[in-house]
Amino acid sequence: MPARHPRDPYETLGVSRSAPVEEIKTSYRKLAMKYHPDRNPGNAEAEESFKEISQAYDILIDADKRAAFDRYGYAAFQGAGGGAGFHDPFDLFREVFGSGGGGIFEHFFGGGSGGADQARGADLRYDLEIKLEEAARGVEKEIEIGKTGRCSACGGSGGGPGAHLHTCPTCRGRGQVIASRGFFQVAQPCPRCHGAGEMFDHPCKVCRGDGRAEATTRIKLKIPAGIEDGSRLRSSGNGEAGVRGAASGDLYVVIHIREHAIFARDGDDLFCEMPVSFVTAALGGEVNVPTLEGKAALKVPAGTQNGTVFKLRGKGMPHLRGSGQGQLLVRAVVEVPTKLTTEQRRKLEEFAESCGDQNAPMTRGFLERAKEFFS
Repeated sequence: MPARHPRDPYETLGVSRSAPVEEIKTSYRKLAMKYHPDRNPGNAEAEESFKEISQAYDILIDADKRAAFDRYGYAAFQGAGGGAGFHDPFDLFREVFGSGGGGIFEHFFGGGSGGADQARGADLRYDLEIKLEEAARGVEKEIEIGKTGRCSACGGSGGGPGAHLHTCPTCRGRGQVIASRGFFQVAQPCPRCHGAGEMFDHPCKVCRGDGRAEATTRIKLKIPAGIEDGSRLRSSGNGEAGVRGAASGDLYVVIHIREHAIFARDGDDLFCEMPVSFVTAALGGEVNVPTLEGKAALKVPAGTQNGTVFKLRGKGMPHLRGSGQGQLLVRAVVEVPTKLTTEQRRKLEEFAESCGDQNAPMTRGFLERAKEFFS
């Protein structure tokens, strides 16, 4: 701390002498972020301001120190030694904003864990299975989850009738306590006030001051057309309720698409196998192919071989981001008769004799390549 005494702490933080704890906290967080040395590298004036702000907060957040200053001014802290009993400004900053390892900017952009964040409700996960047809068209689902919601008796405040807030004696209003882990010190939510920094003198008898109670909630969820298996949808504010009116967490719904009896999916494309009769494959014809919208006519050319793949454009899954659809890939599976009558067998043998080798180019090519194995 600087040798000279800084300005009046109320003036430093820009609050009145009757300012409540939460107003003091808010002012400190704003000014500490502005003047922190990490945000002002090489700026000696900013560093001094940061130290002055920290000392002002250290005095006003502690009920005993604040009362002593109000009565005696800075004379109340003379002769105490060890920096007049004040916390190191950087330790104080870590206590307020959390010490997750990412530094000041991690908290500034939402990655830190200050006292208010510690009271925020937990995020939840829900796994939802839908049909492929629903994933293709998009669908609205209503899900039911059990979670902690706001206590109806106290409206989520945690206070009983006529209750008043006072500074938590354990964390002295900081919302966090420092726990030792061997050589390290870690800031964690205060176990007594759950990170709020304040407590009611008469807590709600239903929720015991927590502001939350178990409840079953029904939530409507819109699932967009073209969604893929494993996609995660975020429903803001539908997680666990926060402690004593703090912000609720979020609900994350993970989508699982049920295996389909006919279609397999690869990205925006669909794939299916379509039986084609021996006669249709040989003579050509038209078959009806199933699609997610109904049926589609597919022309099968004469001489179609087993395993031939046909492409039906625009019959696949819709693109999740953008217009258009994928394609449907239809693999022809030529169905060979398994039972023949005597007459059918005779006619088929006559057909085989009349064809000769000219109608079996694939067989001729294979035998030519494999003739060394048959010698």
